[in-house]
Amino acid sequence: MQHCSPGSKVFASRAKASVTPGSVHDTTDEAIPPKRRYLRISLPKGMRVAWHGGDLQLFSRVRTLGMGGLFISAPDPPPVGTKLRLSFEVPGGNVQAEAIVRNIFPGEGMGVEFTRLGLKDRILLENLVKRLLR
Repeated sequence: MQHCSPGSKVFASRAKASVTPGSVHDTTDEAIPPKRRYLRISLPKGMRVAWHGGDLQLFSRVRTLGMGGLFISAPDPPPVGTKLRLSFEVPGGNVQAEAIVRNIFPGEGMGVEFTRLGLKDRILLENLVKRLLR
């Protein structure tokens, strides 16, 4: 498992700085994009997510995960601004969330931001993030 600093460009490409399994890298304020609020965690094996939005309904792999959203592998992602419903299994239960596509990378996938996450779902996600950061 790899942990990526908030300043890494995991969504767009491989991180410029080296990422060592089992570590979280400190960054300076200059390296953190102003919009970045949450740490992203790379999931090399991926995690499955069911998503639907527009007239699409698919199962995909999650490449990175954070409290603010996910990067979902999808060869032909829907357009930026598409509202999605997500469902993914984590230890302890199933997380249901609403999200919006914030950026797309044709042939790779899409970065989605959570727009609605219930209390139970948020707790499940927080527990997963804490577990992955150990």
